[in-house]
Amino acid sequence: MEVLARLMRELEDQLGACMRCGMCHSVCPLFEQTGRETDVARGKLALLSGLMERMFDDPQGVSRRIDKCLLCGSCTASCPSGVHAQEIFLKARAVLGGYMGLSPANRVILRGMLSHPALFDRLAEWAARFQALFTRPANDVLNTSCVRAMSPWFQDRHFQLLAAEPFHRQVPFLDRPAGKSGLKVALFTGCLIDKIFPHVARSVVRVLEHLGVGIYLPENQGCCGIPALSSGDMQTFEKLLAHNLRRFSTGAFDVLVTACATCTSTIHKVWPQMAGRRYRQEALQLADRTMDISQFLVRESGLPALPESSAAPRMVTYHDPCHLKKGLNVFKEPRAVINAAPGYRLKEMAEPDRCCGMGGCFNLKYYGLSREIGRKKAAQIMNTRADVLVTGCPACMIQMADMLSQAGSGIAIRHPLELCAEALDD
Repeated sequence: MEVLARLMRELEDQLGACMRCGMCHSVCPLFEQTGRETDVARGKLALLSGLMERMFDDPQGVSRRIDKCLLCGSCTASCPSGVHAQEIFLKARAVLGGYMGLSPANRVILRGMLSHPALFDRLAEWAARFQALFTRPANDVLNTSCVRAMSPWFQDRHFQLLAAEPFHRQVPFLDRPAGKSGLKVALFTGCLIDKIFPHVARSVVRVLEHLGVGIYLPENQGCCGIPALSSGDMQTFEKLLAHNLRRFSTGAFDVLVTACATCTSTIHKVWPQMAGRRYRQEALQLADRTMDISQFLVRESGLPALPESSAAPRMVTYHDPCHLKKGLNVFKEPRAVINAAPGYRLKEMAEPDRCCGMGGCFNLKYYGLSREIGRKKAAQIMNTRADVLVTGCPACMIQMADMLSQAGSGIAIRHPLELCAEALDD
């Protein structure tokens, strides 16, 4: 109750900043699809202004409207009044989740599995062993699959399978001193990179080694906590926050880096915003030292020119993850990393920062809307006639693989660090 009361007081202070100008209407990808006032930031903020009363009258209705949001940050980035809508919606979800409690499914997934990192890792490894029994290949270029039999939950999704061996099995622990760069980083892997894209983490390690950057990689890392927080589960969020703070508190490093845009945004912004009194100062100190990997390479390590390639250049286009550009104002650095990788030529798409429609849990609850938003993004990507789509967010990689695979596209999807590592391995 103390946590809920604190969040309610903070909500009341923040809601007054909204001037109801409607600027968010022009940038909200969800409102573009539905045209409903309750689906845009202004409508949600108006609903929340009387949250305490409505929470007792119709908590399910309020929760349903607040949950229907991508948390992409388009409204926050465009708001002339500086309203931090994402932060407000996360706090509102926490208040509602604390008042109503979690659904049975969320209780099992979040508190039963996600909040126990070692157990979560084991369950994912078991799932990876048996997934081939229920899936079949869909697109070899994008490495996507679909279910063998129609399922209401999977619908007609094209998804990427769990890796046969997660990154934490390949590289359980590292503590390498700084080399010629004089710098040492801590590496936060993130769930999706660890379990679906371990090759991205290997690329990060390869590039850092080439630059003479020391690496501290603690074992048994947990989720950054954003899935729990997005579902209103403050208990699991605080547990994961404490778990990760303990893991990184024992290492000596200059900067914490991640190759996941969502993890970067969560650690840098959300951890200090949502942490309770007990962990807030420690979370803030780590957040101040957290950077996206491309941001670190360009600003701190001075990414040099990589070995030239004799192959004909391939055309790539870049998608700006919402959490990276709109949340952290990081968009020049990934392009600099791409331009440093030989053998590739960057061609911008029409709206590189247009939301892909993933939105984490939004994709699971509202797949129809997520797919419609994603198809528009996929069309822009295909219009470039690029050979490769590059993006710094594994969730965006999953969404775009689904959309491009369903469209029958042969455009590959890569992380910027993969391009750099490829040049070093040639």
